[in-house]
Amino acid sequence: MSETTISGAEFKKQLRDGVPKLGLFVNSHSATVTEQLAHSGYDWLLIDTQHGPMGNENLSAMLNAVCSGGAKSMVRVAGYHDRGGIQQALDLGADGVLVPYINTAEEARQAVSCARYPTVGTRSVYFPQRSTNKAGLLGYVGNANKNIIVALQVETASCIKNMKEIAAVPGVDILFLGQNDLCMSMGLYEKYEFPHMYTSPELGEATQTLVNEAKKNGVILGLFLFGTSRVGEFLDKGFTLISIGNDLH
Repeated sequence: MSETTISGAEFKKQLRDGVPKLGLFVNSHSATVTEQLAHSGYDWLLIDTQHGPMGNENLSAMLNAVCSGGAKSMVRVAGYHDRGGIQQALDLGADGVLVPYINTAEEARQAVSCARYPTVGTRSVYFPQRSTNKAGLLGYVGNANKNIIVALQVETASCIKNMKEIAAVPGVDILFLGQNDLCMSMGLYEKYEFPHMYTSPELGEATQTLVNEAKKNGVILGLFLFGTSRVGEFLDKGFTLISIGNDLH
């Protein structure tokens, strides 16, 4: 992790240029744990409000803890329909959001809209709040659309089926592969003995579809892994935003 905090726009540029950024999911609701992780050298930390037990007050403290260490902060929200969750995460200072369970291009457009200010989106403007404290209202809002990171989770068979249209939606910065749920959605847990679904030809084909469409549209590739054993394999495929687990694993 760089000692100098870079803008969200520069962070995304580096990812598109092939610079790997390793991170961790945070599923506990502890600001203390989060702060320690923020000073442990990760490039980014994602606070998982989809599966974690944290409320907005915990989330506020945890995002402040991430900021203290200089890592980029992201929040996984409930879904594309979670306008309130996306708004809270960004107002509280998150650098970006990960929106799970995207199945169609229309859902992708709704997710992007909630995270971008008009006229390219429908995010509400408000002041004062943590996101505007440093640069002020105009300084933050005027640059937010290029700095905020919008990641969509690829974790269903329907998402793969509609990948050509989803990857082409303007404002999508990252397509983030969730192999566990994708294997479930494709019926691979039923077909293969664990853990062979992760190296199955079906998952390989789906992953290649994602890679092809993301590259056509200049979209960053991300994914969740448990551990580091396959990091090199996915770097070779073009994935640059990689989680190597979570704080409870």
